[in-house]
Amino acid sequence: MAGIPATGAPADAILAALRDRKQGDRDWRHGRLAVYFYWLDEELERVQQQAYLAYWTENNLGQRAFPSLKSLEDEVIAMALALLGGDARAGGTFTSGGSESIFLAMMAARNRARAQRGVTQPNIVLPNSAHLTFDRAAEALGIEVRRVPIGPGLRADVAAMEARMDDDTVALVGSAPNYPFGTFDPIAEIAALAARHGAWMHVDACVGGFLAPYVRRLGHDIPAFELNVPGVTSMSADIHKHGMAPKGASLLLVADAADREWHKFESRAWQRGPYAAYTTQGTRPGGAVAAAWAAMNHLGDDGYLRCARLIMEAKAIMTAGIGAIPGLDILRPSDLGIFVWRASDPALDIGKVAAALDAEGWLVGRQQEPDGIHLHLNPIHREVAGEYVEAVARAVAAARGGQNSRIGANERTY
Repeated sequence: MAGIPATGAPADAILAALRDRKQGDRDWRHGRLAVYFYWLDEELERVQQQAYLAYWTENNLGQRAFPSLKSLEDEVIAMALALLGGDARAGGTFTSGGSESIFLAMMAARNRARAQRGVTQPNIVLPNSAHLTFDRAAEALGIEVRRVPIGPGLRADVAAMEARMDDDTVALVGSAPNYPFGTFDPIAEIAALAARHGAWMHVDACVGGFLAPYVRRLGHDIPAFELNVPGVTSMSADIHKHGMAPKGASLLLVADAADREWHKFESRAWQRGPYAAYTTQGTRPGGAVAAAWAAMNHLGDDGYLRCARLIMEAKAIMTAGIGAIPGLDILRPSDLGIFVWRASDPALDIGKVAAALDAEGWLVGRQQEPDGIHLHLNPIHREVAGEYVEAVARAVAAARGGQNSRIGANERTY
């Protein structure tokens, strides 16, 4: 195992080494993958980078020292609340990502139920299409997870969810949309159910929060999922997804700012004095806040609408083109930029199709149920939508020609 070098290398050598290391990485700038990245153009990239560098070392934990970071964070939260149905009572917390936002929501649900209802063996009820981050959070928090099979239309079965509830249910979950299928759960129905039982209701809008309102403006049928839906308690929305900010930027929004107190940690149990935090982090990178603020202000409403239009145009081209290839089928419905395609011909091995695409440099995201290929589009895919359809056609021809598969069902990219 190598240790720290005895002598430091020059800056030019370090940067050259990093460039060399990236040579084998996938070409995300040209849309060769549909997971892990969100990109519009080089202008937005420069704005993100320069804003991050402006606060590259400031610690957002120290907002007394860096009041500008508090003002930037407050403005980011206010913009998101205005977009996502928050009123004067609403509030939010800037987090490192959707996983932390969801963790804090489940922590708050548990703590509120413990304090108000005396619940000591908490459980949460959610459709089995909900992100596994809920299970990870529940494991850490000592919460039982009750997953319920989805119903017709690849959406949550609200009646089945109610059947799994009991007096120890602290939260219900709905996705807007879910990640496996890109479909919206019936948020209004789930929220009404939660309200009847006094449970916390969380909307996972990590993917859809900064995209769905604009897709709706384009005329697509997007159901209500925002904070102003009666019974909704909280929402996770990732700025580093379709908010088009660099990594490390998400929000936990609450319909009532008072509910933030349920995920607050506060203690005086050491010699240093009082310590309080609303996140799981101590040190918080100021650059992430600054870059999120910069991206939101640089794009504006018209920029986000442009992103939504590009995504939905790419989806229309891809779904039409792939659906026209003999032996392939688009899984429906899907509501935003996520969709799954699969083999409709039993003789066509989707694993061989995936291998042929991989051989051409397309990173393939495999879907487990149903066995297929999963895409999560962002604006750059509009430029390569036709190219991708042509690559799929070639991959199908290669698979029918009997080439061996190099990507099996157990080698999935999510």
